[in-house]
Amino acid sequence: MATWLIYALLAAVCAAAISIFGKIGMQGLNADIATAARSVVQAAFVVVFVLTMGGLQHIAALRDRPLALSMVILSGVAGGLSWIFGFRALQLAAVSQVSPIDKLSVPIAVVLSVILLGDRPSGMNWLGVGMIAVGAYFASLPRG
Repeated sequence: MATWLIYALLAAVCAAAISIFGKIGMQGLNADIATAARSVVQAAFVVVFVLTMGGLQHIAALRDRPLALSMVILSGVAGGLSWIFGFRALQLAAVSQVSPIDKLSVPIAVVLSVILLGDRPSGMNWLGVGMIAVGAYFASLPRG
């Protein structure tokens, strides 16, 4: 199995755990406070990971590449907003309703990658992206 695929599958499993642990942990808490606490823990965890893996030596590369740094900053802002909105949604609805809608990020990302990055998905890729969008719709329908 390709290394990228292993990492992608592990990311998916960890992302799924976010919703489950977050839904359980937010009971009786303000969603924004829960998001802030999660963000602090996540930031600390990633910093310790980078230090452990010896990645700190590469920090100067950000200083030398202002466009890369600004895109990393925007990515962080987008991620933070995603968590804020996602935790608010989880506080109001079931994980089984919120998570499929959250996964609409996949078709949105593919469309944006075509427009902004010049990616060229195949017809089969587009079919899969369409199926994700349709599946998100069906999975989020009211129960009963």
